[in-house]
Amino acid sequence: MKMDNCLLTLVVWLLMLGGCSARVVTVSPGPLIRVEGQPVSIRCDVNEYSGPREQDFEWMMSRDGSGTRIKIISTFDTSYSHPSLSKRVASGDISVVRLADNEVELKIAEVKPLDAGLYWCQTPSTDSVISGNYEAQVQLTVIPNTLRVIPQTPPQEIPEGSDLTLSCNVTRVLTHPTYLSVTWSLKNGATSEEILTFGPQGDVFTGAKFARRYADGGIRLVPGKNGLFELVISRVMTSDGGTYECNGTEWTHENGGKWIKIVENAKEMGTVRVIPAGQSLSVKAAPSSSPSSTSQVLSPGDTLTLLCSVTADNLQALALEVTWLAGDRDIVTMERSGVVISNTSAGGAQGKRGDASLERMGAGEYRLGVRGVSSEDGGEYTCRVRAFIDKGGKSTGGGGRWHMAAEKKSSPVSIKVAQIKPSFTLTLEPVLNPQMTAEPTELACHVTNITHLPLGGRLGVKWEHTTLPGIGDDPQTSNHIGSLDGNGNLLPGSMYSERLKSGAMSLTRVQPNTFKLRILRTQEIDMGLYVCTVSAWGVSSQGDMMKTSEYQSSPVTVRWDTKRPTLNVVAKRIREASVGGSTFEMSCTVATENLREAGYSVLIQSQESLQSNVRTIMTLSPDNVLQHGGATDPNRRDSLVLTKSGAAEFRFRLAGVQLSDRGYYWCDITAWTKQQPGQAWTKATSAESNKVRIDFQENGPSFSIDIQSDDTSVYPSKTAKMECSLSVSGSSPKTDDLAYEVRWFFTRLRGGQTTTQVASVDRFGIVKTETRNSSSEISIERIDTHKYLLNIFGTQDSDSGEYYCMATPWYLSASTGAWTQAGELTSSRVFLTVQFAVWDSLKLPLLYGAAASLGVGLFSLVLGLVCAQCCCRNTTHTPRSRNKLMDLEMD
Repeated sequence: MKMDNCLLTLVVWLLMLGGCSARVVTVSPGPLIRVEGQPVSIRCDVNEYSGPREQDFEWMMSRDGSGTRIKIISTFDTSYSHPSLSKRVASGDISVVRLADNEVELKIAEVKPLDAGLYWCQTPSTDSVISGNYEAQVQLTVIPNTLRVIPQTPPQEIPEGSDLTLSCNVTRVLTHPTYLSVTWSLKNGATSEEILTFGPQGDVFTGAKFARRYADGGIRLVPGKNGLFELVISRVMTSDGGTYECNGTEWTHENGGKWIKIVENAKEMGTVRVIPAGQSLSVKAAPSSSPSSTSQVLSPGDTLTLLCSVTADNLQALALEVTWLAGDRDIVTMERSGVVISNTSAGGAQGKRGDASLERMGAGEYRLGVRGVSSEDGGEYTCRVRAFIDKGGKSTGGGGRWHMAAEKKSSPVSIKVAQIKPSFTLTLEPVLNPQMTAEPTELACHVTNITHLPLGGRLGVKWEHTTLPGIGDDPQTSNHIGSLDGNGNLLPGSMYSERLKSGAMSLTRVQPNTFKLRILRTQEIDMGLYVCTVSAWGVSSQGDMMKTSEYQSSPVTVRWDTKRPTLNVVAKRIREASVGGSTFEMSCTVATENLREAGYSVLIQSQESLQSNVRTIMTLSPDNVLQHGGATDPNRRDSLVLTKSGAAEFRFRLAGVQLSDRGYYWCDITAWTKQQPGQAWTKATSAESNKVRIDFQENGPSFSIDIQSDDTSVYPSKTAKMECSLSVSGSSPKTDDLAYEVRWFFTRLRGGQTTTQVASVDRFGIVKTETRNSSSEISIERIDTHKYLLNIFGTQDSDSGEYYCMATPWYLSASTGAWTQAGELTSSRVFLTVQFAVWDSLKLPLLYGAAASLGVGLFSLVLGLVCAQCCCRNTTHTPRSRNKLMDLEMD
């Protein structure tokens, strides 16, 4: 029973799996309408299948729904095709292209009427359970190609600004629901740009280059009857020239909502050349009183009238901007809109109305009028015409975007205003003539015999200077110093602007007819020829000051015998640097000739030898600004001092000289002058001092070593002390700049060669003792800068022997600034004896022996008495003999 339930569950699961994965085969939605001779593509794909990822496909067709299916092509069987189609398959006219593992495309290169019918796409089963559909079908309809495109040839040439109409007739025979579209394009060289497309749903699409013009109405579509379409390009430009093409396309709308192009036909309409407006544009200017003349003479106060005639092939399509120019200056302009702007400056700024007038007399006719002319109005007058074309169409009212098509100028018309110029005589004379540099100069320009100066007229002046040969950069060039115009305004020249603004040079008018040039402190560059040019100024009809005439004076020479300023710099050693670490000091004294008040800049320079490179140590500017040179070590800048110790004396000090400082030192001093306070320094001259040498030999300090002991013979367990003393001679360094490495050695034999190191102390004060078998202890003590004490505590017989010390001095070299190791020193030897004490070693045993002997003797005596009294006495009475006294003695 349990086994039956398991089988039932497995069957249900397989059925569910099969139901969820049903094969689905789809083809392109139809029906498909295609044109005879055009390519056809039908796609087929399969989904929701099992088995291999790559699926195979078979294509079949039937020319009628109930007919026999004809095998077309297969993805896995090369002999699958029907004999009637095998040649087309072999030639590639019919093929199948795999787009993916589950998608292919049937392609017919040139479809034929016999290809119409019902098409099936089949997929052989690879599923474990048959489920879903394994084929799909679509209807293909083949219609004849009846699309016809007949364009009308446009004009070969058209003037710029005219309208161009492009007509094209597009038709087809309607047998099935198909749609038409027409496209115009412009071809220039190898590039072709689409202008406009109409259809297939009645929509209009424009190319990117023509979208703005179509929106502005510059391009219009005019549909006609019986397949006639017209494209109108308004106000053509030169860029519209080229070869035009008309393209008719037939479309079908399939079930999927997609528009399919089934056939198209393109025809060339013709080549159009746009004639630029500038080729036909003509501008002519002439006096109104004499149209054929190119010049006119007027008197002051007359009215000037000039005509400007403009002609062009397509004048009515052009918008004109007309400007009259006097020389290079615009005087009046009529814009495209007819607004007149009068200009009074070269920049074209709008001036007062009435200065000049401009009016349009007719088509292409413009008249200039200038009332109350003066001599300032004389010159050449030119009419400039700019032709514009509106890029917008007629529907925009001509207010779209403007394109300048051409610009032309007329031949100039010469206008002369006759006038009697004022005249006068000039006299230029020196008031103050300098005899040497820095003295003042003053020149006076007198104006006499003034005639014909109009009422309200004024005088102006211009000063010029030409340098003498050999002075300045270009002695042949005349330099403009400055000028005073008719209103008294100062106009400085570029080279003298700073001096005029600072007051070092001045231009003044001291009387109505006298002008002065004053130089406060004359320099050599100021020598040369001076000229004053005086101009007469009158009031124009507009109330402005204008120059009427000018005269130039004879030149005046300003010159003096120049003596070149010289410097003599002497360097002297103040403090000699004889050893490293000492201080070097030198002074530099300046003596001048032909030089007044001056400031000095100092360069302290050095070199190791006379052939080596020069190094700059320090600099001091004329404003006493101190700077260190590139050769200065940043860590030693506090050791360098450069000061001004007097009006013309400088001192340089170098503390803590080193070996690298040896060499030659000197001062390079430059003298600077100022024309007046607040101005920039001007270089006068420079010189170098003699060279001072720093030369010393670095021998370094010399050291000696000695060993001594207060007691070379000690008893056991006592402390032995030995002192290692060092001494320094020569250039003794400072205490903080000196250190020692000290080592102590020991040998048991007098004069023995085999030694053992017992202890050491390095130059940083770290003590190290060696491992010993003796029970005594050793320490090293530094009792002062040059003395070290070796202590042996609890001496034993094994400590007897010769002792000596070795020392390595280290000192901070004043010449190099680095720690330097001196030679190793070895002291003489001291023999330490640990004595053997006989009395000390015997007194205790003797004391113990005497005490023991005394004790034993006393014990023996007591023992004898006790024994005599207790053990040897006779208790029986013995009669006393006669020899009683003798017996008593015997007792």
